[in-house]
Amino acid sequence: MTTTTPSPGRSAGGIYLLAAHPHWRDSRVNWQLLQAARSLPHVEANDLYSSYPDYAIDIQAEQARLARAKLLVLLHPIQWYSMPALQKLWLDEVLSYGWAYGGGGMALQGKDCWLVATTGGPEHSYHPQSYNRYFFDAFLPPYEQTAALCGMRFLPPLLFHGARSATPEMLAAHIEVFRQRLSSYPDWPEMEDIPECAACEVPATDRPLEHEEA
Repeated sequence: MTTTTPSPGRSAGGIYLLAAHPHWRDSRVNWQLLQAARSLPHVEANDLYSSYPDYAIDIQAEQARLARAKLLVLLHPIQWYSMPALQKLWLDEVLSYGWAYGGGGMALQGKDCWLVATTGGPEHSYHPQSYNRYFFDAFLPPYEQTAALCGMRFLPPLLFHGARSATPEMLAAHIEVFRQRLSSYPDWPEMEDIPECAACEVPATDRPLEHEEA
């Protein structure tokens, strides 16, 4: 894992990037995106599968990293229309009730969340007339609502379709876009047009008692 100090020029806070790929040796795109992020001084990059090979996540350390960042980046390949298993476990354990959401859970209010994902299949495979049966946007609501429940603004995802068949030129161009976006955050031209997150208050009555199973 590489940890760097946020740039003093960004009063809005630094960037915490979570990279999750269970088989880096098979990665054509995500590994190069991770290296691009690590080259930037205001990005704190965490390779989850290297940091927690036993899946024993240090919750307090992760919450501290989140608390000092303005932007959370989720970098991973799409696997079975979702995120890798360790990334999901990270969400389950780190975004806890009373800290990230629910009664008293204000730690992430006003921050941004950005999905940077790759798919093995080409973009045209995400279509009602193709084998994935839906446009890719149909798989985004769990990400969007996770951000919303925590009071975070979900930024337009950066997607790279057809990772297995992309040319080196296509890959290089995508990595450069990613690097430029990280370097210029939060000064993105479209940022003013992205609405603030809607409030999602969780009534205390909707939470089971501690001794009850959900």
